[in-house]
Amino acid sequence: MSSLAPEPIPPREVDLDRPNVARIYDYWLGGTTNWAADRVLGDQIAEQMPLTRKMALANRQFLNRAVAYLCRRGVRQFLDIGSGIPTAGNTHQAADVIAPGTRVVYVDNEPVAIAHAEELLDRTGDPARHAVVDADLRDPDDLWGKAVATGVLDPKQPIALLMIAVLHVVQPGLDGEDLSVRSVARYRELLAPGSFLVLSHATNDGVPAPNAAEFEQVVAMFGRSGIRVVFRSRREIQEFMGEFAPVEPGMVWAPQWHPDEQTGGFVQDVAFDDPSKSVLWVGVGTKT
Repeated sequence: MSSLAPEPIPPREVDLDRPNVARIYDYWLGGTTNWAADRVLGDQIAEQMPLTRKMALANRQFLNRAVAYLCRRGVRQFLDIGSGIPTAGNTHQAADVIAPGTRVVYVDNEPVAIAHAEELLDRTGDPARHAVVDADLRDPDDLWGKAVATGVLDPKQPIALLMIAVLHVVQPGLDGEDLSVRSVARYRELLAPGSFLVLSHATNDGVPAPNAAEFEQVVAMFGRSGIRVVFRSRREIQEFMGEFAPVEPGMVWAPQWHPDEQTGGFVQDVAFDDPSKSVLWVGVGTKT
């Protein structure tokens, strides 16, 4: 990926001197909506942990497989929280391959992500079925109200709530407490019966020791740039599901979740000699 690519035009309020998780992730996926600070840290992290870009691709593949799996089982509404910057294999695109007419609301609070999601939907979306909301996952009731107010989602019907690679970034309250657990519990309450929670979360639990050590250094590098990343164990990640029943095969490494599910959309050749090197526990649960 060349650092000489033309710079995109940022929203006026964006601080280009500070790297941002969404823009770094965009860079790793081969996107163009990133700036020098994002690419510098992204390259430094990739040098420290060479599997980084494969991890990002594995995460995006899981998103596409989960969306396809749920569409095949009748899900027609998706709420994608922390959706990030659109690159390839976005939720509405993956869903439309399987079930044209599916409804999707994207949620983020990063100005670049919002601006480019709006631009993408202007070009490829349907305003009756797709929307973008500027909201903070730490305020579930406000976010939920804004998502419903778009008119895209029917809150009385099942919704698949996507939280992909967002919960390992600390969501601090005013007192510094990480509000992730409390927030996700509220989203579970708001979802109608028959809904699904889909999540992926970075971890060092069960990761081979050399890779875990590399990841520790990566977390420290994020921290020095003002981005707090938290490790959680498989058990702690599973607890985000609360009372939701696990969808087979349960909480597994990203490459192991329905690897044969084909989307026809985001297809990349990403292989790990050990699935734990993806450093991502992923899972889907359903509200009965």
